[in-house]
Amino acid sequence: MADWNETFSKEVDDLRRVRDELRVQIHLAGQEAKDGFEALERRWEQLEGKAKVVEKGAEASLEEIGDAARLLLDEVKAGYRRVRNLL
Repeated sequence: MADWNETFSKEVDDLRRVRDELRVQIHLAGQEAKDGFEALERRWEQLEGKAKVVEKGAEASLEEIGDAARLLLDEVKAGYRRVRNLL
């Protein structure tokens, strides 16, 4: 479980860096990229909520939360990739 938590936390940290970079670039972007980024911000808030639970290591619910968190992380990552391609 610890390895999974560490891996997940690292991926969230990496995604946080991508998010911060996009935030800077978004000021120069077109409206489509801005709209996409704003939609992803709502998903990011959900991901951070799940990440906090996972990082606390709630053993009983970790498996349930882990699957949902992984799907959300992958969705946000793909969304950031789409926004970056619009820039």
